[in-house]
Amino acid sequence: MTVFAPEVVEAVLAHMNDDHLDDNLLIVRAFAGRDPEAARMIDLDHRGGTWRYTVAGEDAELHLPWSRDLQERPEIRREIVALYDAACGKLGVEPRPHA
Repeated sequence: MTVFAPEVVEAVLAHMNDDHLDDNLLIVRAFAGRDPEAARMIDLDHRGGTWRYTVAGEDAELHLPWSRDLQERPEIRREIVALYDAACGKLGVEPRPHA
């Protein structure tokens, strides 16, 4: 089992919540089937990521598994991008190019 160091988890969460708030909303909208007012990625490990979101003033959580257990930090980005692309496909939204 791979355990990502706390600083790795913190860095990914900060990046998602500082630079990709719209992506968080899109992922929750697609996979929770709700229309959130706010969504933040709050945790991740080698098995998946967790988002906390708010709908009508009530908080809920969504945990999404990765496509496989992760071993290394770069795999986290690939899995989040895959979730984003799948969310776009599910919602009929044109995904933006990935840098």
